[in-house]
Amino acid sequence: MEATHKFVCQDDLVNPLSSMGMQVACILVISHFFHILLKALGQPGPIAQILAGLVLGPSGLSNITEIKEFFFQASAAEYYEMFGFFCRILFMFLFGLEMDFAYVRRNLRVVCIVAYGGAFLASLFGLTASFFIYKHLLAENAKLNASFVFCTMLLVSYTSSPVVNRLAAELRFATSDIGRLATSSAMVVELTCLLVFNLIIAFTRLTALRDGFFILLGLVPMLFAFKYLAVWLNKRNRKQKYLRNPEVLLILSILIAGSMLIEMAMFNSVIACFVAGLAFPKEGKTARTLLHKLTYSVHNFVLPVYFGYIGFQFDASHLKSLTNILIIVILVLLSLGSKISGTLAVCHFLKIPLNEGVFLGFVLNLKGHADLLFVGSASKALITWNPAAYNLLLITVVINTVISGPVVALLMRREEKLFTHTHTSLGFEPENPDQNELRLLACVYGPRHISAILSVIATIRGTQTASIMPYMAHLIELNQKRRTNVSYHELEAEEMSDEEDYGGNDVLEIHAAVDAFTAETQILINLNKAVSTLSNLHEEVCNAAEDLRATIILLPFHKHQRIDGKMESGKDAVRTTNQKILRHAPSSVGMIVEKGLAGALGFSQLFTVDIMQHVATLFFGGPDDREAIAWSTRIANHPRVNLTVVRFLPTESSNTRNMKVENEMGGNSDIEVYMALSSLETGNDIDNAFLNDFYNGYVASGKVGYVEKQVNNGAETVAALRDIGDLYSLFIVGRGGRGHSPLTTELSDWEECPELGTVGDLLASSDFNINGSILVVQQHRNSKKELVDD
Repeated sequence: MEATHKFVCQDDLVNPLSSMGMQVACILVISHFFHILLKALGQPGPIAQILAGLVLGPSGLSNITEIKEFFFQASAAEYYEMFGFFCRILFMFLFGLEMDFAYVRRNLRVVCIVAYGGAFLASLFGLTASFFIYKHLLAENAKLNASFVFCTMLLVSYTSSPVVNRLAAELRFATSDIGRLATSSAMVVELTCLLVFNLIIAFTRLTALRDGFFILLGLVPMLFAFKYLAVWLNKRNRKQKYLRNPEVLLILSILIAGSMLIEMAMFNSVIACFVAGLAFPKEGKTARTLLHKLTYSVHNFVLPVYFGYIGFQFDASHLKSLTNILIIVILVLLSLGSKISGTLAVCHFLKIPLNEGVFLGFVLNLKGHADLLFVGSASKALITWNPAAYNLLLITVVINTVISGPVVALLMRREEKLFTHTHTSLGFEPENPDQNELRLLACVYGPRHISAILSVIATIRGTQTASIMPYMAHLIELNQKRRTNVSYHELEAEEMSDEEDYGGNDVLEIHAAVDAFTAETQILINLNKAVSTLSNLHEEVCNAAEDLRATIILLPFHKHQRIDGKMESGKDAVRTTNQKILRHAPSSVGMIVEKGLAGALGFSQLFTVDIMQHVATLFFGGPDDREAIAWSTRIANHPRVNLTVVRFLPTESSNTRNMKVENEMGGNSDIEVYMALSSLETGNDIDNAFLNDFYNGYVASGKVGYVEKQVNNGAETVAALRDIGDLYSLFIVGRGGRGHSPLTTELSDWEECPELGTVGDLLASSDFNINGSILVVQQHRNSKKELVDD
């Protein structure tokens, strides 16, 4: 008898676990197969994963008796519920880590109006539908109460942020303006619905004080632990690129323990996990490790299984009744119509175009996360659902997502202009150029380039309140794998991962420099690696810039300055890649040449030494020089930068007049500076109009100095540049686009590096001794000029 009982307990423990493991494996395999088929039709991964669950669930293979008995065991539901609990913890914590809170804070009004507009009209429909569901689906003795009405309203008005985020990543609209608005609005709707749901549970059970104590006991210690643990782990073992697995396990254990304390109060821990991820310190290797490890596991295993389980619960046997089919059709159509109508109404109020409003409406109709809790086990304390009502509502959730997902993909193909990369250059903004967010992609090949690149990022941000989203790509050339006679089991732990081995110790130095930069400037840089062959490395950069919607690409020059002041060439691969990026870049490009290392005004010391940096923008004319001026408008707002624009004009066409302006130089002293200001009637009309706007916006107000140099030919241009060579720590100049200007044509006779243009190449030359670095700017153009390769 005792042996039989022991066998039954073991069988009860093992069988659900084995069936759940087999179910997870089948969902992954079938979803991968569907993804391959549907990807050619432009359909995203979540739809394929839900379809995989449909195939495996009661509507598909589980109709076979043997499979049904294996998957649907009496005690399996508790295991599935626990598995879903761990899944929710991981991906909501990851979403909190990845959340662009700065965007939500800047656009809080628009995000909330879009989020609550569609949800409000949908909740009104849910209020009406609750009486309909009560009459047709619930048992006759079931009592209609406020909890049932509220749960139905939440179910209809809800938007699943995990589905929206994954769909945005799959279809590559997450970084577009409309995509960021959609993902942020979805998160606001989800958190609001979950908060209301938890409040309903608290007031229904009349144990708000005890439940609040458990919530604080789970959340507050977790936030404090993460804050101090992250700082300690960042300082520990500085020679490690990432945290070790036991350290990651410690962080996740704290997360799970805090979540369980909150679940003990019969509350849902989704909000707490998201807040923990949002408040987690983003600086240092701790956050980088969590993003590195969780992103891969969540996107490739956790979410596919979670979405698959949504489809797995779809039971088509309830569709045999014509009444049930009509109920589902009515619920789906009214749910779609109410959410889209509400979203279109608020978009009209915000003057958002109609096509964007329709797209937002379908995106915000995606369901499949917390709404399963509203009709599932989490609502048992409030409602005893009739099995028919539960299954029909679940079917409605699945159909809503299965309809909205393909429609979103179809709208993306039809409205390509809505998601194309449009902010391809800065352009000149007469007023407040730093109000708009600047997205830039900085590239480094090694630690040697990091200081100059970081200085450019710091200066181009402008004011401390300006919005900037910098990304940094460590470009690594992929070499052939080394052959070794060492057996696999004899390898060290660090040698087992090829990905972590790329970059060698350079990664440590780059990470240390970026962490120090973030601590000093409070600018958070998103780091990643681009590993590819030399022939394809430029494609990695261009594709990343397009996916990130980067306005600027920053590149380091392939030469570096020696102690004696001479410029020494580095790897030829760096120069080749730079030339290809310049030719194919989808946005404006800046190339920084670091010089003046021995001088006290070294530009690379911008954010480490509190001294005023004098910067000169050289203007000869053309689109690249105009783009250089546009960059300068942001740089001029930096508190440690004093900017002067130097315009070169032919002597015979100049009509000079002197004017006296007051310009603040350096510390607190005002110095009277006499400038030669020619009438802006000479030169190209486009250049004149551009400089006229710039002069009125910046020079007239005293923010920027303005000087004109009159020269006749290339020799006089060189002489004028030598005169100002020791006055500035940074020279900004356009790469080309000046046509056959007599002021620069003769300079091409000594050209060594055409990727810098004639003036930039002269300034970067070893024979041209200046104490400043050079930033060469190329404006994005649809018809790109060919560069001469080595």
